[in-house]
Amino acid sequence: MPKSKTQFVCQQCGAMQSRWAGRCDNCGEWNTFVEQVTEPSIAAGGNLRSSGKKLVATPVAQVSNAAMTDRISTRIKDVDEVLGGGIVPASVILLAGQPGIGKSTILTQIAFAVAAKHSVLYVSGEESVEQIKSRAARLGSFSDQLLLSSSVSADDIAATIATGTHKLVIVDSIQTIASQAISSAPGSVSQVTNCLNLLSQVAKANNTSLIIVGHVTKEGSIAGPKLLEHLVDVVLNLEGDRYGGFKVLRAVKNRYGSTNETGIFEMTEAGLTVVENPSAALLAERQATDGSVVLVTMEGTRPLLVEVQALVNKTNFGYPKRTASGFDLNRMNLLIAVLERRTSLNLADSDIYINVVGGIKLSDPAADLAVCMAIATSARERRLEPQVAVLGEVGLSGEIRRVPYIEKRCKEAEKLGFTTVIGPNYQKNPKNLASVADIRTTLNTYLQK
Repeated sequence: MPKSKTQFVCQQCGAMQSRWAGRCDNCGEWNTFVEQVTEPSIAAGGNLRSSGKKLVATPVAQVSNAAMTDRISTRIKDVDEVLGGGIVPASVILLAGQPGIGKSTILTQIAFAVAAKHSVLYVSGEESVEQIKSRAARLGSFSDQLLLSSSVSADDIAATIATGTHKLVIVDSIQTIASQAISSAPGSVSQVTNCLNLLSQVAKANNTSLIIVGHVTKEGSIAGPKLLEHLVDVVLNLEGDRYGGFKVLRAVKNRYGSTNETGIFEMTEAGLTVVENPSAALLAERQATDGSVVLVTMEGTRPLLVEVQALVNKTNFGYPKRTASGFDLNRMNLLIAVLERRTSLNLADSDIYINVVGGIKLSDPAADLAVCMAIATSARERRLEPQVAVLGEVGLSGEIRRVPYIEKRCKEAEKLGFTTVIGPNYQKNPKNLASVADIRTTLNTYLQK
């Protein structure tokens, strides 16, 4: 039999090497290598050919689609939409988010909702059952079909799932549990990978849905190797400001539905509640001053009106400061360069601050024109008309480019009382769309005192 050997594994990306190093050549992180004992592979034993057997194949027309139609409803409208209609039986879902964002809260709500019809097991490696009960009491929900347990053993959790008595199992979190077959500490690359592989195989074999909580790094990515996201069926991210604002639930990966749907929630005393009209809530306290522009963006397939604020001030130092909250800083610097090159604005000696109200993080290219106009209105101390919204992508030549879902965006703006939407030209422009060609013409036309 081949002997076990020692290798050093990067806890950030999973890269392996025979010697310890201070910096990982694969991901560039420092002090991430941990010594681990690797077991011999199956091929090393020489029994790979003799242990296999012929697969049983089924014609595609005879495969049942009951698993896709008999979904388990969470009774939370936005969560069901993000999942594609509910939880698919025997599916494995990974929920990630920053500490304190509300992962345990929304999972408790889902557990109680599903427990109305099915048996649910909530396993926590971070909290005791008394702590989970206190959170349940705060949310005002109890059910006899919801069972609580506190364990950090992946083997015990897998044995419980193998009984087949639970329709849904929630594990909080994958970084806290460990398997006795692995010698490394909980949260390491080998523990996370092997524990998730064990739990997912047992869950699928017993037709049990599995929801696993994953931690995130300081950069916002899911902690552990990238393989973690490939092993599951659905990857959900809960984003937003932990201290206030809206929480956005989006699917990064979904084998059973679209990744374009998003759910928007607000933290209340009763837990995370669905925001029925987020656009009206985001614009409720808006003041139509210089530096304030309303953007018509898209969260998945849902149009959303958000306020983009800019503050331009003369710098007191030799190097101007540029800060963006809710918007990519590199993209902001690119747009500032376009404004300086393609218009008469001189921003080289000015501090510029960008803020997206409500804790919303914008990745929509249609936000370019809104950011440019917010900076321009603040620099010139002018403002847009209160009933004017903005959308459009800005190119390096200053041209305004088209963005998708223009009809949905314009209808949402009209519903909230915005008579004009400044944006690119289309073959069939909606009636409230005022088309513009470039950023220079837009500023000269629509900025007023």
